[in-house]
This record gives sequence, structure tokens and C-alpha cells, in this order.
Amino acid sequence: MRGSVRARRRSTPGFERLPSKKVILALVDGLTPSTLEAAVGTKEAPALTLLAENARYTRAVSVFPSLTPVCVSSIVTGSYPDAHRIPHLVWYHREQHRLVEYGSSFGAIRRAGMRQSILDAILNMTGEHLGDAPTIFESLDDAGLVTAAVNIPCYRGRTPHRTVIPGVTRTTLGPKRFFFYGLFESDQTGAPAAWRSRSAGTVDAYAAAVARWLVTRDGFDFFAYYLSDYDYLSHAHGPDSPREGIARVDRALWALIEAAGGPDDFLDRYAVLLCSDHGQTHVSRSATLQKRFRDVEGAVVTASNRAGMVYRLDGCRLEVPELAAKLDREASVDLVAYRDGEDVVVRREGAEVTNGVLEDYPEARTRLAAALRNPNAGDVLISAAAGYEFADLGGGHHAGGGSHGSLVAGDSEVPVLLVGLEGEPRSIVDFAPLVRSHFGV
Repeated sequence: MRGSVRARRRSTPGFERLPSKKVILALVDGLTPSTLEAAVGTKEAPALTLLAENARYTRAVSVFPSLTPVCVSSIVTGSYPDAHRIPHLVWYHREQHRLVEYGSSFGAIRRAGMRQSILDAILNMTGEHLGDAPTIFESLDDAGLVTAAVNIPCYRGRTPHRTVIPGVTRTTLGPKRFFFYGLFESDQTGAPAAWRSRSAGTVDAYAAAVARWLVTRDGFDFFAYYLSDYDYLSHAHGPDSPREGIARVDRALWALIEAAGGPDDFLDRYAVLLCSDHGQTHVSRSATLQKRFRDVEGAVVTASNRAGMVYRLDGCRLEVPELAAKLDREASVDLVAYRDGEDVVVRREGAEVTNGVLEDYPEARTRLAAALRNPNAGDVLISAAAGYEFADLGGGHHAGGGSHGSLVAGDSEVPVLLVGLEGEPRSIVDFAPLVRSHFGV
């Protein structure tokens, strides 16, 4: 999966200082390294094969918890959760004394409050909850480059956008060209409605239509192309089974290649960073962590997928180590972590673990320390045991399918294809600096 793409510098007026290639960040939610590796070279995946044959291939490590809001915020800002402050898919807002739920399931959204959860997922995560770490859109906007994005859940840029929903006056700051599930659209592209049939792939079809419009017009310097169908199907069927998911990904990528005029023109014009935000593993059982703390006043549990948190609020009779110890005999729990001053304490099966044990978990100390320093995180962090998923607020889970969020390699390693870009990213936090460096920003 190695090769080279010959660069040819163009002389577009006003852009003489830019590198010859514009950049596409193709972010395929939930794509595992093994699935990408198996797809390359098959007739079902011509676009992935083309990219792989002209790419350097490597693997990178996600952050913890390896859940999409946390991971994509890390990719977009180039920082760990202690800097961008998004802690989980569901968390407790200490200042507002309420739960924040970004969309674990429809049932979880209903339990947390439908209107508030929708606002949190669409507007507040990026507009209020995201910390001061600059996003790649802000950095490139400030350098005078044209940024674009479709459907990416962390999108803060410099350009104000008003929703296109009739009668609604909500605004947000995003990239120069910004498309978000048909709710925000900076340009009229003729793309079909995103939410006609989620299961049939209309979300990625919408993204592909927008991308085709952008590439046809060469309408960006940097484009974040977010594809979520693979993760949706993996949750339902397991991470290694959804051939339809790979087919949808490849069709969406081929739309870019075709719009550019074919493989040669596409490779000549664009550099590509294709990656995922997290991995995914099979789950067969679910567990409800809240049951362990029903008798503890002042303790709030937030859990979803394969990661959980426990918050110690004012009036709680147990100290943080005691809260962690309540999970010692919980079969669904693999690791529990909390802070002791500046130190990170990690427990497994009722005992503190050594660094030797943690060698089996990629970059475990670094990821746990950053997660625990996040001011919005719980006081105790929990990584699920193999085969288990934690039920969400509405009791939802993906038992029988795939899930992610834990520290294990299967949940945490992501594939990376680099076409026309320099750098050796070891973590997903390295992607934004790599793109900035490409543009000299």
C-alpha cells in the first residue's frame, strides 16, 4: 500500500504561496484497520484501492474515551480532551447541573430532553462546550484559505451561518463553505435530503452530492469530508461484517475522483488524509452501570457504548477512591481510573495495575491522563470489559453488533492513508498539525 504521487505546482493568481495540492480529510467514522486492509485490492473498492496504491499507510491511536464527539474534536483541534473539553457522548454539566447527551440513541435523547439534546448535538457542542483550542478551520481561515466541511460534528470556523430551516433563526460559526445534514448550507448544491432514509444511506449520499459539487468547482483549499454510514452499519452488524458499509464509503470517495475528472486529475490536484476517528469491537452483552450507584447520594453515572464516568457531586458520602472501588467486582468493567493529585491511579479486578499491564492498551497513560484532566469529565473513568457495552440513559445498547469507547486496541486503533502529505502521525491529534504544516500555517 505504498507509492508516490507526482506533484505539479499550479500558478493560480493570488495563491502562489500555497503548496500545489489542496487537502481532503476523508474521515470515515468507525472504519477499522483490518476492514480497510481487507477491502484494498477488491473489485468492490476501486476508490480505496486507488488511494492505497498511491499512499503511505500507517495506523494511529485514538483518544479516550474513543467515542465520536471526543475523537472528532481531537482530530479537528489537534489536541487531547483536556484542551478541547469534550469528555464523552454523554456527560454531566457541573455548572448547569444537568446531563448533556449528544445522541447515544433516540431513547437516551428522550430521557435527557429532546429539545435540549438536539441543541447540544447540533449547536452547543461546537459553539459552547468546545474549549479554546483552535480548530483546523479557524487556523486555515485566519491564513486566508477557503475551508469546507460536510456533516462533521465539530466544525467551528470563522464564518457565521444561519440555518436554512424555514422559520428558525439559529446561527453558528463554521467553515467558509459549510454543510450540516441539510440544516446549514452555505451554498445551494442540489444535494438530496440527508435524512430521507438513514438505513438506506441517504446521509452519506447527501455528503457525496455536496462533495461532488465542491470538487467540480474546485471550491476549497481544505475540505473535511465526514462519512458516518460505516459506523452506523457496524453498530448494527459488527465491525467486520458490513460489506455494504465499505461499498457506501467507496461510492462516496469515487464521487470525488469522478468529479475531478478521473484518477489522474484527482491525484494531481488533491492531497488526501483518509482516516477513522476510532475502531470498533464486537459486543454480545450489555450492563447498566447506574445500578452500582443507586444507593450513593451525590454520585452521577454517565455511560454509553464502551466507556463510562462517575461524577462525585457536593454531598457525596464516598470519596473518589471509594467510588472507584464499587466497581471492583463488576464483570462488565475492565479498567477504572481516577486522579490522586497529579498521579493517575488505574485499577483492574480490585487492585491497582502496573505499567506492565497497561502496555496492552495503546498509549494508555497518556490518554487516561488527558481524559482525567478534562474539567468536564467525571472523577472516575471506566473502560468496558471485552464483549460488554454499557447501556445508555434510555437503556439502549448494540449487543449483537459492534461498539467502541474503551482503551483496548480494537476500539482505539485507526487506519491512516496519506496521499501527497508528509508526516508520520502516531495519534489522531497529529492530523491537524500535519495539515497545518502542509499549508505552512
